[in-house]
Amino acid sequence: MIRAIITDIEGTLSGVSFTREVLLPHAVKHLPEFVRTHRTVPEVKRLLADIRAYAGGSLDDEALMQRMVAWMSADQKITPLKALQGLIWEEGYRRGDFKGHVYPDAVACLRAWHDRGITLHVFSSGSVRAQEDFLAHSEAGDLRPLFSGNFDTRIGGKTHIAAYKLITERIGCAPGEALFLCDDTRELDAAAAAGLRTTLVQRQGAAASGSHPVVTDFHQIRLEP
Repeated sequence: MIRAIITDIEGTLSGVSFTREVLLPHAVKHLPEFVRTHRTVPEVKRLLADIRAYAGGSLDDEALMQRMVAWMSADQKITPLKALQGLIWEEGYRRGDFKGHVYPDAVACLRAWHDRGITLHVFSSGSVRAQEDFLAHSEAGDLRPLFSGNFDTRIGGKTHIAAYKLITERIGCAPGEALFLCDDTRELDAAAAAGLRTTLVQRQGAAASGSHPVVTDFHQIRLEP
């Protein structure tokens, strides 16, 4: 019996194009101004120090910004950089520059699962803060009340088996009672190796092969074996 559903965002709840065509360009455009304006804010100062250490520790602010822009343009999964991106996106959401794209079928199923008493969680490479902003400012309204928890790569990489074991421990269910939804087979493989049930959400592209059930719409997801 499925007691918990853990879902990715990009390519699963939301279209890949929203990240690539809206969020990432917004972060790249506004990064220099954001850093210059907020560099003395403790949280931003700490993130910049962590990113500078990741880069080798010798870059000044201007060179570091250029490096960050290059990393963001390549969609590098660097945890402190993702957190900084989240802060930039937070300002964009609050200004009304954009709303989080979410598939209508996902919204309908999430609400139905929540009403059935299944706990819902997010595991995404985007920071927890960015996840919450996305859910709070989605095109379908504030979806945060549907979710019981959010996880990012601070708990472990998304292709690391240990991360999924830790998540199920945190949410208080056996791995076999949790279902992970994602569009990346490598991440699904790690979740399956940790004992979770899995489903590949394939919104577009060629038919996938592998051991995971495949759906193109949340309504096709089976919660029973």
